[in-house]
Parts: sequence; structure tokens; C-alpha cells
Amino acid sequence: MIIYVDMDGVLADYDKAFAEVKSHQPDVTYPQSLPQFFENLEPIDGAIDAFKELSEKHDVYILTAPSNRNPLSYTEKRLWVENHLGFEATERLIICSNKGLLKGDILIDDNIDGKGQESFEGLVFHFGNETFTHWSKILNKISLVKF
Repeated sequence: MIIYVDMDGVLADYDKAFAEVKSHQPDVTYPQSLPQFFENLEPIDGAIDAFKELSEKHDVYILTAPSNRNPLSYTEKRLWVENHLGFEATERLIICSNKGLLKGDILIDDNIDGKGQESFEGLVFHFGNETFTHWSKILNKISLVKF
């Protein structure tokens, strides 16, 4: 199976970092525009191990949209992937504003629309909703999917 995994909010804790910046610097309108915002995101609990487990059995890519507010996001996301998933994973990084353009079987994303997710032709697993609250639930569901 070809599986795409979103970065912000699925692998990396975007919301926590956003909230931390806002609590310390409330005048910053777009925390994601700050240098090193994306590079310094913490991994979401279970995400690194889940990505590695999926990669052993499937064709897995990191599919993330760039931040229009931070042109450095391309580099920072690439550095995050290397720092947390290893250099080899950088060859599996796709930065694309419209996720619906890609062909694949599963997209794991914390949003179901806004960046082309609604046009993705495969299954979309909405990470963080009541069905997929944690990576263990995603892994269980994928183990049941047959193509």
C-alpha cells in the first residue's frame, strides 16, 4: 500500500508549539512564521515508532503542506524529518500544497479538507478525531485494510 502521513499535527505537535508561542508572545499573529518553528516541533506520542512500523510493511511517505507564512518551512520540515526519522526518510518527504494531486491508498491527516484532502482518491484517516485518537488506533485500522 502507498500511505501518506501528514507532518504537522500527525507526526509533529504543531498545536502545542503554536500555543506555547502564543502564551509567551501574544503579539505574534502567526507563530509558524518564526524561524525554527517547524524544525523544533516535538514528535507526537507514538508517531516515530508508528512511522517506522508502517515503513517496514508499506510504501510510506511524509506528505506535508508548506507554510505560506514561513518560506523557511521547506528547509525546517526537511531538517525535522532527518532529526526524528533519519536521513533515509528525507527521500520520502513530499511538500505539496494540494494533497489531492497525489495517488495512493491511504492519507493520514489531522484535517480532512483545506489542502486537497477532500480530493484524495484513497482512504483518508482523520488523525486526532474520536475514531483515531492515537497512533495505535491508526495502526490497528491499517492492519485490517485490504487492497
